[in-house]
Amino acid sequence: MTEEKLLVENLKNPKKQEAAFRELMGLYKKPLYWHIRKMVLSHDDADDVLQNTFIKVFKNIHAFNHDSKLYSWMYRIATNEAITFINQKAKKQRVELSDLQTEMASELQFDNDFTGDEIQLLLQKAIVTLPHKQQVVFNMKYFDEMKYTEMSEILDTSVGALKSSYFHAVNKIEEYLKAH
Repeated sequence: MTEEKLLVENLKNPKKQEAAFRELMGLYKKPLYWHIRKMVLSHDDADDVLQNTFIKVFKNIHAFNHDSKLYSWMYRIATNEAITFINQKAKKQRVELSDLQTEMASELQFDNDFTGDEIQLLLQKAIVTLPHKQQVVFNMKYFDEMKYTEMSEILDTSVGALKSSYFHAVNKIEEYLKAH
């Protein structure tokens, strides 16, 4: 039995669940946080979405059936939770999604938890101009350095479509950076 399968079995076992969940969080808290943070941009929002992600993982671990890797399943949950969070935030504020994302990127310079320089801030502003799917693909490929096959499993999209999305995202970002 692989380490991952053993971890999943322990997560499903009421007697071992608590220790297994601590192990799971130790393994995935940081990478999932940064994956979410690149989508929601704010540290506080990322913490909230991360907490919701782990709650969903905990509640749904019995449904996990090893069709994909555990981290792929968790990344998909985190991605969906982040998208839902952003959409709900836009709806609550009664603004268009693109306007909210532009506002969120502009607020990064005032965020004490954002440690990037001017170039990184400009890159974040360029990323939020992309269609949402391209944002996710760009972040996963550029920042997380994921392989297309891993991204395909997480996003349930073909490798060809992901390569195309990434190519278009890079071109749009380059155009934005040249113009600004």
